[in-house]
Amino acid sequence: MATGFYYDERCMWHSQGEHALYLPVGGCVEPPSNPIHVENGFTKRRFRNLVEVSGLMARLEVASAPPALRADLERVHPASYLDRFKALSDAGGGDMGEDARFSPGGYEIAALAAGLVIRGVADVMSGAVANAYVLTRPPGHHCLPGKGMGFCLLANIPVALEALRARLGPVRVAVVDWDVHHGNGTEAIYYDRDDTLTISLHQEACYPIDSGRAGDRGRGPGEGFNLNVPLLPGGGHRAYLDAMEVLVVPALRAFRPDLIVVASGLDASGVDPLARMLAHSDTFREMTRILMAEAGTLCGGRLVAAHEGGYSELYVPFCGLAIMEELAGHRTGVEDPLLASLVGNQPAADMAAFQRARLEAQARDVFG
Repeated sequence: MATGFYYDERCMWHSQGEHALYLPVGGCVEPPSNPIHVENGFTKRRFRNLVEVSGLMARLEVASAPPALRADLERVHPASYLDRFKALSDAGGGDMGEDARFSPGGYEIAALAAGLVIRGVADVMSGAVANAYVLTRPPGHHCLPGKGMGFCLLANIPVALEALRARLGPVRVAVVDWDVHHGNGTEAIYYDRDDTLTISLHQEACYPIDSGRAGDRGRGPGEGFNLNVPLLPGGGHRAYLDAMEVLVVPALRAFRPDLIVVASGLDASGVDPLARMLAHSDTFREMTRILMAEAGTLCGGRLVAAHEGGYSELYVPFCGLAIMEELAGHRTGVEDPLLASLVGNQPAADMAAFQRARLEAQARDVFG
């Protein structure tokens, strides 16, 4: 079986209007030379294009999908939120929360993004593809049931998981979020549940600045099923691999999921404008390799990655290609032009040791 790659050009047409990085243009913010929101279609389209010109696309099962149905969305989002979103979309666009703007047709594009994740999850669970990457936007991991946040308008992964459960019944799912920002929306949706293990690796206090604490472990039936791994700014490659070894892998083995889903933000890279980590393409390659091995042992290889953030037009494609090469089991020969520089700028050994000691202390609290 091949790796699935899910994409629809219409998702790239989602717009948040003129911005300077992510600040609305106007008032005291002078328009920059390129007044476009940092969350735009270029990074994702360039990712897709590199997969194609590298030759890897020919080895993939490439598909689109229909939009998520209203019934799919209502399993996660209240009708009042969806009604308001649809009405604003039809009226020319608007804002669904904190940094959650959209242009005309935003509702339909967001529903398409969620639909792509629904299909990717369904195809992996059915065995139609071996594993999958869903390259879509707008992202979803910050979206709360009744409020958009952080460029996210619908909770794409939870919508897909609840659609899966509506068809198949109970399914144990682990969501591993390696976006550099805390996956607060996914956490909130599953905070009281024990059928979904939510794990978020993120730069500490980056966004949202008041969430993602290591002590937030779930509530009621969900206690112990939420794991936040806040990493120090600048932790780099070693911090992510240590976090996988010390916390993520043991948590997955204890939970024993039927499916692993990755919230795949590529904004932990050393050149991303919205964070201060120092990951590089081999960081994402190695994390993918680790999760593929765990999926192979725990759940028949069932692994789906759904795209989230990542804001460097230059570097997102190389990080994404590294993930795709691992999923597909084929190296294309494309060289990452920034890899040597980022490897050379990794933190000193004493900082790496300090970060690992923090992770090991957290692991003692989590696992005893």
